[in-house]
Order: sequence, then C-alpha cells, then structure tokens
Amino acid sequence: MSVRPRTLHAAAGTDGDHERGAAVVDFALIGGLLTVIFIAIVQLTLVLHVRNTLIDAASSGARYGTLADRNPQDAVGRTEELIRGSLADSYGSDITIGESTVGGVRILEVVVRAPLPVLGLIGPTGGMEVHGHAALPS
Repeated sequence: MSVRPRTLHAAAGTDGDHERGAAVVDFALIGGLLTVIFIAIVQLTLVLHVRNTLIDAASSGARYGTLADRNPQDAVGRTEELIRGSLADSYGSDITIGESTVGGVRILEVVVRAPLPVLGLIGPTGGMEVHGHAALPS
C-alpha cells in the first residue's frame, strides 16, 4: 500500500478554512458602523423635533400675549405651559419677552433659550435659541 504525501490543501482541510470567521468580523464591523449611523439619525431627528416644538411654543406664546385681553407677561406663561407640556421642564426655564418695531409695526418677541439635546434630551444649557413674533395691536 502506498502512502500519498499530504499537500498543503489536505493539511489545512477544505479550501475555505483560511477564511473561517471572516463573516463574523465583517458583521461586527458593519453592524457597529450601521448602529452608529442609525443613532446619529435618531438624535438629529430629536434635535429637529425639539427645535420645531420650541419655535411653535414661542410663536403661539407671542400671539397669545398680543390678544386684546392679555398682556406680554401672559406670553411667557403660555410659552412655558406649552413647552412643559411637550418637553422636559428644563426647556421652559429661560423665556424672555421684548418689544421692537419692524417696518413700522410694533411686534412682541418671545425668546426661548434651551439646552441643545446632544445625548437624548441631555445637553449644554443655552445651546439653542429660538424666537417667536406677533404684531401688537395699535
């Protein structure tokens, strides 16, 4: 009986043995990258939602403060109420009002300074500033 010498392929097993585990590494690398991209998109969406909510609250508060039976201080209360009803309480803590003239029309301006949500709703204070305007009655 003759014994055949082992070749390199025979010693290593099948032809695919040198790539064993490559799919697991590829999955881990691509999966991690896709997870980071997904979380970044969700966070950007949250930032835009917070910004739009603050703009809407500031604008609604300014309009509320210009009603005939209201005063500008009512605008602050209404803005704070709208913000606290939809976001965390910290977002409605820095609200200021002011009057200015644009094109000969007196306007009430509501300014909201809020944290910029960097990680969930957590972020640096005063990182975002939005304005709401409404015309004051003559």
